[in-house]
Amino acid sequence: MNVSATGTLLLRSQCPYHGRNALSLIIFTCSRLHSTGQAPKQANQTKRASFSPSSSSKHDWIGPADRLSNLRPIIYHIPENETPLERRLRHLRQETEDWNHQFWTNQNITFNKQKEEYVLTQLKAKGQEERDEKGKKRTLSSEDMAVFYKHFLDKNFKRHADYNREWYRRNFTITLLMARVALLRTWRRLRGGGPAV
Repeated sequence: MNVSATGTLLLRSQCPYHGRNALSLIIFTCSRLHSTGQAPKQANQTKRASFSPSSSSKHDWIGPADRLSNLRPIIYHIPENETPLERRLRHLRQETEDWNHQFWTNQNITFNKQKEEYVLTQLKAKGQEERDEKGKKRTLSSEDMAVFYKHFLDKNFKRHADYNREWYRRNFTITLLMARVALLRTWRRLRGGGPAV
């Protein structure tokens, strides 16, 4: 799944219970490995495209998908009276997003580079050039590509397992912090806007 970036920004409304709606949670946690597209020329280009919401915005903003990681960057809203706990949650969410972006950028670059090398090797073994007589790029059959996909997944099994463990650990911590923030906000509302926590 290769998502092309567009210039559209998506506004995400705040959920009073955990800070994001269900749709954006699905967008944020879905698989990031895509199987089409060319590997970038330089592997060290991991800087994200920048976008900037209005300074008067009271919501988180989601930008267009990054061309390398295939993730949509999020700019988190900073409330006027942000408490230390809310700041800690926002920083952890941003740090997790940056970590996730870095992982999938590296993974997608590696995947595309190895896929291209595999295709070229297979074509040479069959005595074929990269392009046909009309100049169109040749492709391999799905059976041939299945061998590559299985090899890539087997080779990266430990890396993916480590990523999943860290992903769950981070999300568990974020969920606990979100619950604490929601409880403290409720407590403040019940007390009539008491002191920041």
